[in-house]
Amino acid sequence: MSECILIVDDDPVQRRLLDNVVRKFGYDALLAEGGDRALAILTGDEGQRIDAVVLDLVMPDLDGLGVLAKMRDAGLSIPVIVQTAHGGIDNAVTAMRAGATDFVVKPVGPERLQVSLRNALAASALKDELARVKRSRSGTLGFGDIITKSPRMQSVLRTAEKAANSTIAVLLEGQSGVGKELIARAIHGSGPRRRKQFVAINCGAIPDNLVESLLFGHEKGAFTGATERHVGKFVEASEGTLFLDEVGELPAAAQVKLLRAIQDSEIEPVGARKPIKVDVRLISATNRDLIADVKAGRFREDLFYRLHVFPIAVPPLREHLEDVPELARHFLVRFAAEEGKRVSRLSPEAMSLLCAYHWPGNVRQLENALFRAVVLAETDTVGLAEFPQIAAQLTGREGAEIAPGIADVEADSPHESASTSVVVPVDNGGSAPPLVSPCVNALELLDENGEVRPLEQIEADAIRFAISHYRGQMSEVARKLRIGRSTLYRKLDSLGLAGSDSQGTDT
Repeated sequence: MSECILIVDDDPVQRRLLDNVVRKFGYDALLAEGGDRALAILTGDEGQRIDAVVLDLVMPDLDGLGVLAKMRDAGLSIPVIVQTAHGGIDNAVTAMRAGATDFVVKPVGPERLQVSLRNALAASALKDELARVKRSRSGTLGFGDIITKSPRMQSVLRTAEKAANSTIAVLLEGQSGVGKELIARAIHGSGPRRRKQFVAINCGAIPDNLVESLLFGHEKGAFTGATERHVGKFVEASEGTLFLDEVGELPAAAQVKLLRAIQDSEIEPVGARKPIKVDVRLISATNRDLIADVKAGRFREDLFYRLHVFPIAVPPLREHLEDVPELARHFLVRFAAEEGKRVSRLSPEAMSLLCAYHWPGNVRQLENALFRAVVLAETDTVGLAEFPQIAAQLTGREGAEIAPGIADVEADSPHESASTSVVVPVDNGGSAPPLVSPCVNALELLDENGEVRPLEQIEADAIRFAISHYRGQMSEVARKLRIGRSTLYRKLDSLGLAGSDSQGTDT
């Protein structure tokens, strides 16, 4: 999913020309015939995200300066590139003072507009990222800072918001790398304790003999090496929030003391003569099946029910792939700033590659992939070459190269030919650049024995591909497959895809 540019111009010819130019650069475009319509889009409830605006200065109803003024009053910080046929210095100064990011003169050349859009989007993304970092460090990170457009994730965040203003114990469940700590920080940052400490500790990274000391503290001389008093994480998080990550890794002795701390709101440091009262908001997280651990005797049942008061299941990234584009751009901006590199965008082919991958390592894997890509990048654009491992996994071969229109039937030896994938290019009609790179735009025709796969299996893969490609928009899937929606749902049922990860939702 590319950035969306709002084009505002009362001249239909100019709108059409800018629309073609913007889409040629790989952006999405939305058109408005005047200032009033532009403000309705920017401030309305249409749910359309706008990343930048190309705004005509002279229009009959509400002119460009009027739009800028109303955007400022509404608190909108979207970058605006003003264009006009009257390129006087006074107009440029007035527009920039009104809040415009850049000023171009009609007719603007494609290269000039491209540079302006890239700079505006990069500056805006960096500004948002710096603000997010400041909120994270101050403990005021909120749910609005969590990047998602997915209905699935938004449902999770709405549930978490309900817990924010309470002291109820929250248990975040989900695979490693899905963002459990980020949600925990948002709960803390949106609640009444946001001005106090948020203390995080990974229970799985602490040696068993140090767990009690780190959590509950110890007195001087309590054990060999205890040369001074240590207050522990519970006291450190006093009146704030304590986040216990991987709580399922706690040893049995620490589980007993944690249970008492939750029940009685007091802890007993190692070597102390009397307990200490504590006031903390407890949020815990796990990637384990704690119910199974309880049944197996690895986790205390009474502690489980103390922690499992308000459970929140965080889905893996493969269940909300529509968030990949925005997350990728977010990480790109962050790492480019940290590494001091002038990398400002992902190519459409690279973005399609990322959207087609299922990310077993979740958001953390995506983050690491973008970090590596930024380090590898030699231009201002990250392309397919910066994601060799992802491309290789999608093609099914280590070291696979991406080349358009190639039927890949090559194997290193006759013994490997049976499991080789046959890559069949899918005709795009020549109307627009493909949203999926050639290495992804493929179907496997042979099974592991080198035999042609049954038509039913190939059809199932094609439907899965279409659902993923169109982000679960079932009306669009049916339209592109040239079948009715009722036929699509019947096929999903007959192929056993109904209710699976492959099925999306219609909006």
